[in-house]
Amino acid sequence: MTVFDRIVLLLTGLIAIYLIFYFVKKQRHPETASSSNIYYILSFAVLLISGLLLIIFGWNALKNDLVAIVAGLIPFGLASGLVAKFFPKLEKGYVGLLAIGLVLIAITRLGDMVILGKVLYPIFHSIAGLTIFFLPLIAVKNGRAKGSFAYVTLGGTLIGLGGIALAFLSAERQLFFFSEDFVLMILAPLLFLTALFFGLGLIKGESA
Repeated sequence: MTVFDRIVLLLTGLIAIYLIFYFVKKQRHPETASSSNIYYILSFAVLLISGLLLIIFGWNALKNDLVAIVAGLIPFGLASGLVAKFFPKLEKGYVGLLAIGLVLIAITRLGDMVILGKVLYPIFHSIAGLTIFFLPLIAVKNGRAKGSFAYVTLGGTLIGLGGIALAFLSAERQLFFFSEDFVLMILAPLLFLTALFFGLGLIKGESA
């Protein structure tokens, strides 16, 4: 990991801190309090911790099973927050589904069930990823959010692309031109842009 990578990850952490305080502030006011705020706080708190671990331990931290499991809370938390905000009736069932997925992923990773893990991991991450991609666009189309809320979709696309590339590398395969060196070169800027677009979308495009 280069000095540039660490600086970019630090900037990503600063964005995460700002977003955590933003949603904590919203949660303190009865008018804006919502379970979606809690999911967002969880997501960005995990992003902050993950970034700090990467700064301290370098890219080798990605090979740690526990880090990989906990990092799943980033897309799971964000997706749950979106569902809680725009489809509150589906919140309990959706969160329950992702919670089951996280437990199963943890069991397969820690229990060294490689084959089962290769099946479960993409299934549940795809559920969260597709939610992050489509739900903001649906909210904008239905007039429930401003056009800038689509930045959340852009952020989800970037992190999803990086996640897919890392998944291929962990399976000792390569996605197109995404070699290990290339993925690690773009990963820090990718995380920064993801956090930035998430922040822009959630703050600027929150309500129509």
